Amino acid sequence: MLDALTVAVAAAALALAAWCGFAAYRDQPTKDWHFIGMAVVSVLALAQLVVGVVQLGRGERPDQSMAIFIAYLVGSFAAVPAAGLLSLSERSKWGSVTVSAGAVVLAVLEVRLYDIWGG
Repeated sequence: MLDALTVAVAAAALALAAWCGFAAYRDQPTKDWHFIGMAVVSVLALAQLVVGVVQLGRGERPDQSMAIFIAYLVGSFAAVPAAGLLSLSERSKWGSVTVSAGAVVLAVLEVRLYDIWGG
């Protein structure tokens, strides 16, 4: 795995979590700007997924189970879009809380991916 990409995804996810958490603190739902932030974080997570699949395709292997690694890759890609979809159904501050929680989950998944790969 690319360490710099893992750090970038985790940092962007934490920034999104703080941003949406602040919106929830101010009793605001997710807005268009939040969805743009979610898209940026999702593109970074997609890049992480592609890098992981390419490295597996080249014959590199994680230190721990391959199935767990793939599950974490897919989960990290799906965390923020799933939270974004849920926030659309809850157009209150709780939608912002949902996105914030999904972004924190992504950051934790990135740390775990780094650990599984052998970091």
